[in-house]
Amino acid sequence: MVSAVVTRENVLGYRAWAQGLDRRPGGIDRVLRLGLQDTPHGSARGALVARGIPVGDASAAEAATGPLVTVWSWRGAPHLHHRADPPFLAEALWPVSDADAQRRIATTVIKDGARRGIEAFAEAAAAIRAVVTTRLLKGEVSTQVSARIPADLTFDCPTCQARHISGSLFQQVGLAAGVQVETEGRSSFLSPLPKDARPKAVPTQAKRTPEALLRYLEVLGPASAGHLAGFLGTSQTTVKNLVPEGLVEVTYPDGPGRGWLPEAALERLRAAALPRLTRLLAPGDPWLQARDRDLVLPDKDRHKAVWGAIGNPGVVLVDGEVVGTWRAKTQRKRLVVTVQPLEPVSGRTRAEIDEEAGLVAASRGLDAFEVDLG
Repeated sequence: MVSAVVTRENVLGYRAWAQGLDRRPGGIDRVLRLGLQDTPHGSARGALVARGIPVGDASAAEAATGPLVTVWSWRGAPHLHHRADPPFLAEALWPVSDADAQRRIATTVIKDGARRGIEAFAEAAAAIRAVVTTRLLKGEVSTQVSARIPADLTFDCPTCQARHISGSLFQQVGLAAGVQVETEGRSSFLSPLPKDARPKAVPTQAKRTPEALLRYLEVLGPASAGHLAGFLGTSQTTVKNLVPEGLVEVTYPDGPGRGWLPEAALERLRAAALPRLTRLLAPGDPWLQARDRDLVLPDKDRHKAVWGAIGNPGVVLVDGEVVGTWRAKTQRKRLVVTVQPLEPVSGRTRAEIDEEAGLVAASRGLDAFEVDLG
């Protein structure tokens, strides 16, 4: 395997380009190959805005990205994907072994059921596929599915005083079951994917998983086996048997150490420099999905401000560096963006934050906005 030495600035510059944060043609397609996580709900929309997609205009947005769907994909989390991707992802993200399946649904509430590995995935996916033949509330689907599957895949819920399918298993098999996720207000609905986007059947085995991991490396590389395992939701032992071909090993001494990158991207990585841009990134933005957080934000004392347990803020990204956090709320038909700087903000940056806040406001159908720099 070829090896190379690069700097932290090379890595951050490469990721900004690969993830489309420079708003150049092709960037949004690269990042959508991986998918945009929509946790919390609205994050995927925010990620599109940060990449210059006019989400406030549905036809213009689709012209820029092509048709999109939201499905439970990586780790069972909701992600926005190209409409053509679910059949591929359903097989690529299917467990490769019983040990892999057990790791992905490791939970105290269904210990016995989890031990059945892939069989548990297959039974749950088949039940969801049978139930979701039309648009249904997520809770209604859970109730019907729970009544169809073996008891060892369900648990007693003291709040509802009923038995429920394990939430982890439920969401990790939704894609294989061929369902999409729709959110309205506080309610979530499941419905069958469009015919051209729906897997033909529940997978019987994993296929092309290395190709899916390659998509991660294309936009979040360089990355180690541990980073890939964390994103897939499995063990490093499993991932080491799924490493894609055509990789280069990269060392970045002022980063976390070593990682892999597609060899075809090496020259661009070597030439990359910190980007000249200001962006308001949503909490679930791909930039923040990287597992090497010490590289993204070297000051560990600031990590809790960005990656808390719940209710994380968005971040202010300036020239490749996280310089603050932000939250937004609507008050009297006006979007109020509150920024908490982590370091002094220049006049240039203040003006650019205003511009980005205007894009966020427009994406929410608001003409008026204000920025409070805390």
